[in-house]
Amino acid sequence: MLHVRCSARVCYVVRGFIMTSPYFMENRSVITRSASQTAGCTPAASLRTKLTNRRRNEDPVSAVPVKVEVEEKIVSELRASSTPLSTGNGPELLHEATVQPKTETLPEYPHSRRRRQLKVEYEKDEWFSPMKTEHWEPADWRKQLGFIREMRSSRDAPVDNMGAEKCYDIEAPAHVRRFQVLVSLMLSSQTKDQVTAAAMQKLRAHGCTVENILATDDEKLGKLIYPVGFWRNKVKYLKLTSAMLQKEFGGDIPNSVEGLVRLPGVGPKMAHLAMDIAWDQVSGIGVDTHVHRISNRLGWLRKATKNPEETRKALEEWLPRELWSEINWLLVGFGQQVCLPVNPLCSVCLNQHSCPSAHKNSPPKRPKSGSPRSPSPTSSSKIKTEPKQEAALKDEMINKELLPTPVSHTTKRRLKTKINA
Repeated sequence: MLHVRCSARVCYVVRGFIMTSPYFMENRSVITRSASQTAGCTPAASLRTKLTNRRRNEDPVSAVPVKVEVEEKIVSELRASSTPLSTGNGPELLHEATVQPKTETLPEYPHSRRRRQLKVEYEKDEWFSPMKTEHWEPADWRKQLGFIREMRSSRDAPVDNMGAEKCYDIEAPAHVRRFQVLVSLMLSSQTKDQVTAAAMQKLRAHGCTVENILATDDEKLGKLIYPVGFWRNKVKYLKLTSAMLQKEFGGDIPNSVEGLVRLPGVGPKMAHLAMDIAWDQVSGIGVDTHVHRISNRLGWLRKATKNPEETRKALEEWLPRELWSEINWLLVGFGQQVCLPVNPLCSVCLNQHSCPSAHKNSPPKRPKSGSPRSPSPTSSSKIKTEPKQEAALKDEMINKELLPTPVSHTTKRRLKTKINA
């Protein structure tokens, strides 16, 4: 009786354990209430085998939970990919999916979010070459330049004898010579070389230095440089430039284009010529009216330019740098002798067969009113006037012929003295 109670208690404890455990709640037939059994329950060895077999038959996915969110994302991406991770089925696929992200071969998959930064390097192969920009130049410019050199071989143009290179005092100190070169360039604007040379000769006799220019009054300085073009403005420029040179540069001229163009009355053409003549440095092409005109006539520019500064930039794009210093001297003398502003001498020019502007009549320059070349009313040249203006012009001519010429007071006194005598 005691044995039966002990076995009943053991079975009751075992059954309570089975009912509370989640692994054994579905299989209740493991424990029997048959009193005919000696132990009153299933042996421990048989119970373990049954539990082991049941765990094997269950779905392995529920037994292996994925705890890391990164692994869940990678598993979903790998399942979506076209290439399977393993040819096996069941637990092998899950095992590879959970273990594979821990390796270092993750960046090899194309759908991975983390990718390595690739360093791109270019090898110098034969097929690789830098982009080439188009270099434009006139068709026959070398031939035309050779003909201009031949026509300028005599060196008898006004620029050859009276240009800025001939206007400074050779025996003066270096800074004084450079200042005189700058002054001659400032005076040469809108002025012929003959007039500039005469004005420089008078300035040198007076003393063409920074100190003397500042000590000379405006009236005296105007008489020295007269009759250069715009001589009143140039008097002011000379005074302001001399004061600036004495204050900022110690009486010498600047040795850069940027410093020279800061001076009053000095433009880019004068700056580049001053750098070439005074400092012996080629900084650019000095383009004046002659160089501007001839370059457009010869077709040395890709498109026509409107002012000398545009011509300078266009020439410097294609003309070799070793010719920048020579081109001003060549074209200025050529423009003074052959390629004149009005009625150029194309018949004697060696470039008449290659120049696109050859044998084209230039527009005649209208002379100023009151000059000897201006047409008089009695001349045979026809003047286009309206009918009212023509009638008024005839009346004026008749009145001039009838009226006596005015006599001054001095001539009247002389006539009276002669009559009384």
